[in-house]
Amino acid sequence: VRGPVSNYADNHDALGAERTSRLSSYLHLGCVSPRQVEEKLPPGKRADAFRRQLCWRDFYHHVLLEFPGNAHDEFQKRYRGTLRWTGDEEAFDAWREGMTGFPLVDAGMRQLLTEGWMHNRARLVVGSFLTKDLGLDWRWGERHFMRLLTDGDEANNNGNWQWIASVGVDPQPYFRRIYNPALHAERYDPEGVYVKRWVPELGSDRYPVPIVDHREARQEALERYRQAR
Repeated sequence: VRGPVSNYADNHDALGAERTSRLSSYLHLGCVSPRQVEEKLPPGKRADAFRRQLCWRDFYHHVLLEFPGNAHDEFQKRYRGTLRWTGDEEAFDAWREGMTGFPLVDAGMRQLLTEGWMHNRARLVVGSFLTKDLGLDWRWGERHFMRLLTDGDEANNNGNWQWIASVGVDPQPYFRRIYNPALHAERYDPEGVYVKRWVPELGSDRYPVPIVDHREARQEALERYRQAR
């Protein structure tokens, strides 16, 4: 805990370096409790960002306890059965196999397939890509993650997928969570360390072309959510 947490607020989103605690699987399996982790955190503000992550974990547990219907339905009632998901199974296969033509998305999905774990920043990007760029039901992604994640906690996985799909308890508007994979790669993996590790064929003719145009997909997502409101 002492190493990764010391600069957690500044470094936890950096994809190219191991700056996360990797405690999520141990917390999920009960090897260590959130309270035990909190007791080991250094004092002061430098560990507050990490404490907030522990709070999010417990928050989603309480949400699912109070609203068990969230396990299969959107928390926001206006989106229940009103979002017109594309149902494109070929696009879903490309996403889960890490063959979308979007390097950061593919890197994250390949890390999941190989390690049973994915960097949190990558989870946000691949989740946004599935629900917004591909227009696929967030439950497809939720189930896929639960099958593969070693830290696959039902409450947290559900809460995070509803969060990135803009249908959960967090009232942030949907248009703020349509992430551009290229911009996220520039910001969080500027040297391409993470992408090169998982997508070594990038730049060769073995790497696929993008399966969607992000700008067009973004506009389609905006319209999909507008019509559902």
